[in-house]
Amino acid sequence: MQQKTLARLMTALCLGLCLAFTAQAQSTYPSKPIRVIVPYAAGGVVDVQTRALTIGMAKELGQAIVVEAKPGANANIAAEYVARAPADGYTVLISSPFFINNPLLESNLRWASSDFLPVGRFSMSPSYFVVPMSSPAKTVMEYVELAKKAKPALQYADGGQGSTQTMANEMFRHVAGIALESVPYKGAPPTIPDLINGMMSMAITPSSVAVPQIKAGKLRALANINSRRSADLPDVPTIAEAGFPEVTAVSWYGMHVPAGTPPDTVRKLEAAMKAAAATNEVKERLVNAGGEEAFLGQADFVAFIKADSSRWEKVVKIIKK
Repeated sequence: MQQKTLARLMTALCLGLCLAFTAQAQSTYPSKPIRVIVPYAAGGVVDVQTRALTIGMAKELGQAIVVEAKPGANANIAAEYVARAPADGYTVLISSPFFINNPLLESNLRWASSDFLPVGRFSMSPSYFVVPMSSPAKTVMEYVELAKKAKPALQYADGGQGSTQTMANEMFRHVAGIALESVPYKGAPPTIPDLINGMMSMAITPSSVAVPQIKAGKLRALANINSRRSADLPDVPTIAEAGFPEVTAVSWYGMHVPAGTPPDTVRKLEAAMKAAAATNEVKERLVNAGGEEAFLGQADFVAFIKADSSRWEKVVKIIKK
């Protein structure tokens, strides 16, 4: 009996020590650098805006944040990588519309939205309908007329299935009633050389990638696919003004962590994101990166994703007809 009692006491002591250690580990988070995984190419809009935010988050958390690009497979490589990472808050996924759209468009994914917990949204960004300067199209309607006459079909640069830009491209093709051939790239930045030299007839491209080329006179913007004109390029009409309101879309960027991440850790990341996004320094960096601060905490981010999912489900049904 004494041996059994001693064994029970030892078990209880070990359990108590384990719980205490776990609680201490959570309370001291973060105790080492955090890796933030970007699913698109380095230098693209997602990468640039992520770095704009994480500089401020690192100050708030008192730890370095290492931003690492893992492009490929329409963002699925990065998503699968983070889904299988330890649920300890030290590996974070930058999420964007692919998080909603890939499960709608692709089968046999090796990750699911249930593999993640949302942390928050930090920014939104417009995109531009661009053509080479050599293109005779000066308006979206003129481009449609060119596409209708083209034999074979005109090619457009596709920066990644599941992205806002690709979904808008597909919606544009559908509502305009034209045939366009998609040429896939690993993100938006690699599309630029082929757009400039006229190998691609058009693309819908994130502002951080498009605006410098537009201002340099290397690409022509026919429309902004946001719901309102940009202060950066106020003379460029919205896609609704250009005659295609159904194509209106805005990119968003947020953070997700593996499911099972301790709630206290998620709250610390959320609080750091909120504090960083509220600073003038980060707001200015986001604007310079082609976006704008648009923070949503975890609860509001969940509601936003639900509403956005409903919208894109309807779009997918249309473009799959």
